[in-house]
Amino acid sequence: MSDDTYKTIAEKSEGIYKEKGSKFIAYAYPVSSEEEIKEHIAKLKKEYYDARHHCYAYMLGADKKNFRANDDGEPSSTAGKPILGQILSNDLTNILIIVIRYFGGTKLGVSGLIHAYKTAAAETIENAEILDKTVNDIYEIHFDYLVMNDIMKIIKDDQPEQLGQDFNLTCKITLSIRQSEVDRIIEKFKKITSVKAEYIHTI
Repeated sequence: MSDDTYKTIAEKSEGIYKEKGSKFIAYAYPVSSEEEIKEHIAKLKKEYYDARHHCYAYMLGADKKNFRANDDGEPSSTAGKPILGQILSNDLTNILIIVIRYFGGTKLGVSGLIHAYKTAAAETIENAEILDKTVNDIYEIHFDYLVMNDIMKIIKDDQPEQLGQDFNLTCKITLSIRQSEVDRIIEKFKKITSVKAEYIHTI
């Protein structure tokens, strides 16, 4: 894998694991921010309000530096950590996995819990479509209407993804450019008179 690619899941997926009457319902979501993560957790806590535990782990960013594991009342490191372990062993990021547990009356013990949460998380990953994605920088290209043809030629030749455009006397196009291509493509734009390339953020 090069530095500007990462693996994530295409859309929400589900998994389930049952052990000694306990039921472990797992959901995986593609996410890109902590706000999104909070929304998914809050929604599932509301939907499964009668469940005893809502344990989760997430990983954000291509560099995989932003992550968290939460046991939500289960014995320490028996839930969140095994879920996070599955995210890591599948080399995924921008993903949230929540495992909801309904207690079945029989205690599973530490090793039983670790196995259950790990298996439920693995199941939901197995049911997901895995995508290879590139790390892209979003740029706004500002330019005069007169140089429109020059701008469009670069877009046609290099094919960065167009996210939006606004054509008036001064024009603006918003582009998503793969990180490894940014310097080369932005340099082309800068050679055109009146062009201003403004970095917005990275996705």
